[in-house]
Amino acid sequence: MTKRDYYEILGVAKSATYEEIKKTFRNTARKLHPDNKESGDEAAFKELAEAYEVLSDTNKRAQYDRYGHAGVKGAGQSFDNVDFSNFAGFGMDDIIDMLFGGGARGQARRGGPEQGANLKFDLQIEFLEGVFGVEKKITIKRLEDCETCTGTGAEPGSETTTCVTCAGQGQVQQVMNSFFGQSMRVIECPACQGSGKKIEKPCKTCRGEGQQRKTREFDIKVPQGIETGVRLRLTNAGDKGRRGGPFGDLYVIIHVKEHKSFIREGETIHLRQPVGVSLASLGGEMMVETVDGKRPLKIPAGTQSGATLILKESGVPRFNSPSARRGDQVVHVAVETPTKLSAEEKTLLEQLAQLRGESLVIPEAEKEAYEAAQALLHANSKDAKNGSDKDKKGAKSKTKHKDEQVKEDSSILDKLGEFFRPKNGEQEDE
Repeated sequence: MTKRDYYEILGVAKSATYEEIKKTFRNTARKLHPDNKESGDEAAFKELAEAYEVLSDTNKRAQYDRYGHAGVKGAGQSFDNVDFSNFAGFGMDDIIDMLFGGGARGQARRGGPEQGANLKFDLQIEFLEGVFGVEKKITIKRLEDCETCTGTGAEPGSETTTCVTCAGQGQVQQVMNSFFGQSMRVIECPACQGSGKKIEKPCKTCRGEGQQRKTREFDIKVPQGIETGVRLRLTNAGDKGRRGGPFGDLYVIIHVKEHKSFIREGETIHLRQPVGVSLASLGGEMMVETVDGKRPLKIPAGTQSGATLILKESGVPRFNSPSARRGDQVVHVAVETPTKLSAEEKTLLEQLAQLRGESLVIPEAEKEAYEAAQALLHANSKDAKNGSDKDKKGAKSKTKHKDEQVKEDSSILDKLGEFFRPKNGEQEDE
């Protein structure tokens, strides 16, 4: 039976990286593993494992790319006799370790320079600093090469020898026992940490580590319009890599403080602005606070509480676009009603109410209508409560009571009609 192409089985291109191959294998293996009751397929899983066994190994993959299946015949392990029921309860990572020794075999290489670790710094800035930008000086602690041993980890003047554990290779092979036999993987030499050398006399300053954590200051320019959560990157400001490796990067996470008056929404600034009753009624101008300082704002006559007025281009500059148009400021008007009045102010407001025809008390006729309506509701409620007793008096008594009730209702309606009927000199609306 002709074997299928390994790339086709895995569903990857021939140019796929090891990480792409590994990721695809994991996703497909979860679906095809015999423990999966919905899509498990033991034969397909073994075929997938065989393809991954070859393509995850640099040397075997090169042979396969050049000669096809003939180039790797007998080079890989056979999965035909593997009982996958033994893997019940194990995660996919455990299964990969058991099958392939952790994968990436052929990828391990002698320990050389390593990239330094990236660092993170949380920077808190003021609200207006986030709007207009600011320059800050930050202090961090990062790993650097020991000045005494220049990163070698050996005491100056002492000698280093070849590591006998790995014979100077920086890596060793590790045998792993699994349910179906032994497998081999390559790991960093634990004796020399991948350097291939053995330090006879460790540096006293760094205790043989070759690195020390030191305090450093960096200047950072925070651009205008920045918001909380934005991450700024300072290249080569992170930890120094081992064995002469390059520095990592420093990521500065911005946190903008809240403002006592302003609320920011993107490039828009919101402000709640109290306005007096007189100014809101008559209209006029007032000075309002903006991120640029105080600025005149025109209040139209008759402005209601909750109205919004716009101050063009008084908002936030666009992030990383200094030439772009700024946002606006939205002023939310809150008309304030005075709580304490002088005698003169009270008199003037009473006169204003008279001029506008506004009554400060409820007219007697409205009170009477309200009381009559309440009395009717009370009577109906009382009748409903005692209805069962009245039903026993017979149909004649019911009819009489009903007639009396109709007369009472008619009397109430007549009163209400009389109240709402136009008075002398008034004209009824059409």
